[in-house]
Amino acid sequence: PIYNHVTGVFDPAETITPNEILVLEGLHPFYDERVRDLFDFKIYLDIADEVKFAWKIQRDMAERGHSLESIKASIEARKPDFAAYVDIQKEFADMVVQVLPTQLIPDDTERKVLRVRLIMKEGNSSFDPTFLFDEGSTVSWIPCGRKLTCSFPGIKFFYGPDTWYGQEVSVLEMDGQFDKLEEIIYVESHLSNTGAKFYGE
Repeated sequence: PIYNHVTGVFDPAETITPNEILVLEGLHPFYDERVRDLFDFKIYLDIADEVKFAWKIQRDMAERGHSLESIKASIEARKPDFAAYVDIQKEFADMVVQVLPTQLIPDDTERKVLRVRLIMKEGNSSFDPTFLFDEGSTVSWIPCGRKLTCSFPGIKFFYGPDTWYGQEVSVLEMDGQFDKLEEIIYVESHLSNTGAKFYGE
């Protein structure tokens, strides 16, 4: 069955013929163990509360005309269900993409510059974790200077091993922003196991 967000009820069921690669998305794809075990590879998007709040204010106040108080009330009302049914699913993901506030700007409230962490479980036969410079090492890299155009606050990368819900993971993190998107190719040249056929893909 297909949930209809307009009517609030289920539309008639549709038969879907799968392709070689089938992507399923939603709020609860890993909640039920029976469904979770059908996935070959699971990705969870984990957006920090501060970032969600900033994005929701931008969308709901600027684009939909909501008040700040109504936005705060809406977020608070959803927190218990989110914690009980959505947030707990990240433990089961093979890869987690975290979107976090930057650490390069003290007391940043605009949330225009972000820090993104890619958390990759080790030992998955579907992929080899991406790494920066030297697999398994701990690397902190600030590539600004002669190679990149970096205005404030710059760019900082981190790569290293860690644990996530008791499992071994590799973490690749970028904090900051690129002034020229084409310069990302320079950074890509220092990454391995990206799965890309060529830089800038």
